[in-house]
Amino acid sequence: MGPAAPLSPDPPGVDAVLARAREGVVRLDPAGTAAALARGALVVDTRTGTQRAEQGEVPGALVIDRTVLEWRLDPTSGSRIPEATGWDVEVVVVCHEGYSSSLAAASLRAVGLHRATDLVGGFAAWRDAGFPVGTGPADVRR
Repeated sequence: MGPAAPLSPDPPGVDAVLARAREGVVRLDPAGTAAALARGALVVDTRTGTQRAEQGEVPGALVIDRTVLEWRLDPTSGSRIPEATGWDVEVVVVCHEGYSSSLAAASLRAVGLHRATDLVGGFAAWRDAGFPVGTGPADVRR
């Protein structure tokens, strides 16, 4: 393997990558996320086990580790979950504050899940808006 390509003189940085990930995407607030869950969307919590234990759970959400998210939701993957039934599945990604979830949703859209979005403000916004917070057990998908 050859040497790594040199970095551009001005790498974009994470803020620029995050802004691109959110371009043209309708992100959901807590009420929109609750409505999506009620209509059958997959609400996917990517927070760590420690975060969920300390902060609580989103009732009805699936827990999928960020490191395997694309494989679990790609309907053509041999590692998909049963709910990954097609490219038109509505997916709402939840993280702690709504940053990594934007990047995760962009990655899902790049895979082909064109309806993937995320929760603005993450779990913190969900909790602060007074939506239900569960204590588990979570629906963890490995």
